[in-house]
Amino acid sequence: MGIVPIRGDLDRPYSLRLLAGLPDDVLHSAPPPGEGRIDTRTRDLIAALSCAQNLPQRLVYLSTTGVYGDCGGEAVPETRPIRPSSPRAVRRADAEDRLRSWGRRSRVTVSVLRVPGIYAADRLPLARLRQGTPAIFAEEDSFSNHIHADDLAHIVVRALVAGRPCRICNTGDDSAMRMGDYFDLVADQFGLTRPRRISRTQAEAEIPAPLLSFMRESRQLTNDRLKRELRIGLRYPTVHAGVAEAARAAGIVPRAAP
Repeated sequence: MGIVPIRGDLDRPYSLRLLAGLPDDVLHSAPPPGEGRIDTRTRDLIAALSCAQNLPQRLVYLSTTGVYGDCGGEAVPETRPIRPSSPRAVRRADAEDRLRSWGRRSRVTVSVLRVPGIYAADRLPLARLRQGTPAIFAEEDSFSNHIHADDLAHIVVRALVAGRPCRICNTGDDSAMRMGDYFDLVADQFGLTRPRRISRTQAEAEIPAPLLSFMRESRQLTNDRLKRELRIGLRYPTVHAGVAEAARAAGIVPRAAP
């Protein structure tokens, strides 16, 4: 397609020198490093891009909704103060702050997209369901938030075209679903057994730590800004629509929405 890749390593700043002065638009989707409280990768990227007189016009950063921390299941607009509790969310918050400050100083239009759980046909918890990983009782369960990978790609393109300077945007769909209900939905659509439910205390001993870390936080994202400012019409407005489409693609007749 005429694309010339330039190899670089965000953990080796000297390898990023060729980036200076080249890009008009930047999509920064790299995760932060695995330890510490700051995102050294983002800082090194900013330094590399700043080495030339010609700076990018736009930069879109894919952050995480984890920067909000646990919100007790409340509705969460972009104006809610962040309270990151996990080390990785602290590093994400650092990246957001550094990028927005750089954007203001350098007059680069920096847009931050706070992304929830990404799902697609090849990103469903099928293996987890087949392994019998339990879910938490509904009355103790946390709200989770999702976006289909295709919709996220559309959002990224729109942000590169129409994102506002230093603006933050939640990228969740219209679903309001607890995590166990999401697992039940996928199980039902793919003809698998629903996960057994356990208490939150039992979960501390039985559920893998990476998954359990997400279960400790509960929030319901609002997406008014996504629709009003980026004018996004979601192809998969709910998780049910996306999972049903994935089941059809796999040759499974999906069940009707409840």
